[in-house]
Amino acid sequence: MKNITAKPESLRSARAGGTLHMPAECITLLRERRTQKGDALEIARAAAILGAKRTWELLPLCHQLPLTGVRVDYRLEDTGQVHIEVEVEVIAATGVEMEALTAVAVAGLTLYDMLKPHAGTALQITDIRLLEKRGGKSQYQRKAQRNLRAAVIVLSDTVAAGTAKDQAGIAVTERLAQAEIGIAGYEVLADEPAQLSGRLAYWLAQRVEILLTVGGTGVGPRDRTVETVAPLIKVPLAGIVETARAYGQRRIPYAMLSRAVAGLSGGTLLFTLPGSTRGALECLEATLPGLMHVFEVLGGSRHGRDMRGHT
Repeated sequence: MKNITAKPESLRSARAGGTLHMPAECITLLRERRTQKGDALEIARAAAILGAKRTWELLPLCHQLPLTGVRVDYRLEDTGQVHIEVEVEVIAATGVEMEALTAVAVAGLTLYDMLKPHAGTALQITDIRLLEKRGGKSQYQRKAQRNLRAAVIVLSDTVAAGTAKDQAGIAVTERLAQAEIGIAGYEVLADEPAQLSGRLAYWLAQRVEILLTVGGTGVGPRDRTVETVAPLIKVPLAGIVETARAYGQRRIPYAMLSRAVAGLSGGTLLFTLPGSTRGALECLEATLPGLMHVFEVLGGSRHGRDMRGHT
């Protein structure tokens, strides 16, 4: 089973369809709800819902998901076809296309079973397919859609002194590269506010789109990154930090102690990441779709329909 621990939750939906072919006279039986075994359409609807809920038990590598909605629709044609369509929704870290497809298959099999006394073997299920999926990486971009440059500044006394190797900053640059964001600079500084202030000013003058610090967001006596970065932010984006903290808190109980800040200074997005490799990467995973959308908006694109009421 694929490990989805690191994936952020989002509203996800999938719509699937399929067709049951039958003798034309069976359509009348369905419409009049009088097959020998009962109301076939409603029983198949209930079966489809159960199939969606229990997909994780039928398909070994599917995750158990807390489905928030299952809709089953039919379209009956006089020539002898029942078109089945199922839409499934969930707020989770993985998609629900298999739940939608399973629900369609179960609905078709249930109708098949209930129509056997009337049609015998003159029944056929065809064209079970995914029609649409939304949410997750299929909808919320996790890669840059325009040329973006980032600078990463690591704050660590031990790394700057050469007594420890940087892992968090390197991991951050690698994750940014995976998101097709260019790395304009990567540097390591001691936890000295004056030195950091100078480097922040330099990168802001270079007009990099993303300026990340790694380390110095905690409550230790040398953690002064936040105090240095915060005055440079002209447009606070508190939601970025709230999202990162909420995401981290579900995975480690110390995320609440982060004093991170994020926001815009001109066309540059500043974001202070924690110094641990895991914490820094989790903050990026949680916020990348939002970070990408910042630059879509700054680039002049309109908010999508899924953003209405949220910005």
